[in-house]
Amino acid sequence: MKSIAIFNNKGGVGKTTYLYHIANILADAGKTVLMVDCDSQCNLTAYALEESQIRQSWSERGNSIYRVIELIARGLGDYRKRKPVPLNDYLYLVPGDIDLSIFEDRLGETWSSASNQEISLRAQIAIYRYVLYAAKEINAEYILYDLGPNLGALNRAVLGGCDYFVTPLSPDLFSIKGTENLGNKFVKWREDWDRNLIKWKGEMDELPTGAPKFVGYVTQQHNLRTKDEDGMTNGWKIFGNQVDGAVRTNIVDKLTPLDQVVKRDDYKLGAIPNLHSLVPYSQNAKKPVYKCTGRDGLKGEHISRARESVKYYEGIIDIIMKLE
Repeated sequence: MKSIAIFNNKGGVGKTTYLYHIANILADAGKTVLMVDCDSQCNLTAYALEESQIRQSWSERGNSIYRVIELIARGLGDYRKRKPVPLNDYLYLVPGDIDLSIFEDRLGETWSSASNQEISLRAQIAIYRYVLYAAKEINAEYILYDLGPNLGALNRAVLGGCDYFVTPLSPDLFSIKGTENLGNKFVKWREDWDRNLIKWKGEMDELPTGAPKFVGYVTQQHNLRTKDEDGMTNGWKIFGNQVDGAVRTNIVDKLTPLDQVVKRDDYKLGAIPNLHSLVPYSQNAKKPVYKCTGRDGLKGEHISRARESVKYYEGIIDIIMKLE
C-alpha cells in the first residue's frame, strides 16, 4: 500500500482534477484506490459526489474526514470506524468537510507538546490512523490525498503520514518562488517530526515516519490551442524554463540529505494540458474527462478530445505503479 499526496502551496495549479483522473485510471486498471479529501474547500468531494451524498457525509452519522476524527478534534475520544464512500468496485472516497478547519486549530495548538503528551500526539496522527484503518478495510493499494494550497498545521500532519508527494506547478513566477518556501518548510517539518516521534517509537503502534519522499513535479495549464509543439505560449515558456532549476535547487537538493527524494534523472513527471471546456462536463457527469460522451453533453470534436485525454496521464501512472 502506497500513500501519495498531490500538494502545492499555491492554488490554481489543477491538483484536484489531476488527482481525480489519476485515481480513476488506477481504478480502471484494477487497482483499489482510496481518495482522501483533506482540503476544506472540498473540491474533490464536489467532483465525485452528488449533493445528497455530500450532505449525508457531513451529517452526525456521516463519514466525512471531519466526522471520523471529530472526537479527537474535540479531545473526547478516538477516531470513528466508518468506511469510506464507494464510487465503484475499485475507487473509494473519504469526503472532505468544511469543518476540517476547526481541527486545524487544534493541530496548531498541540504540535509543540506532541513530543511529551500522548493526547497531543494522537491529534497529530489522527488522520493518518483513520486513513490507515479505512485503507485496510477496502484492501487499498493506493491512497491519494488532496490537500489545500498552504503550509499550515493540517497539511503538516497529513504529509507526515504520506509515503510520497507530487507537486503540480504552473510555469509562473509565483510557483517558482513557492518551491523555495516548500523546500524550507519540509526540512523544518522533518526536524519537528523527528523530535515529536522519538519518544513514542516502541511505545505506540501506527506511527507515521514524518518523511514523505518527493517524486517529482508536473506542469499545469498548458495551452492546447497554440501551434507550439510543446503546447505552451511563449510567455509561459519564459517561466517554464526556470521551473526545473528551481525544483532541483529548492526541493531536491534540500530533501536529498534527508532521504526524502525518489532519485531520478528527470523530475518533470509530465505536462497536463488545460482541457478548457471539457472539465465542467466531467464535473457535472461525476466522471473523468476521458469517459465523457455525447450523453454528457459533448459534441463534435470534443468527444474525441475527451476520449484521447487519457493519454496525458500515462506517464505519471507508470511512475506511480513503479514506486517501491
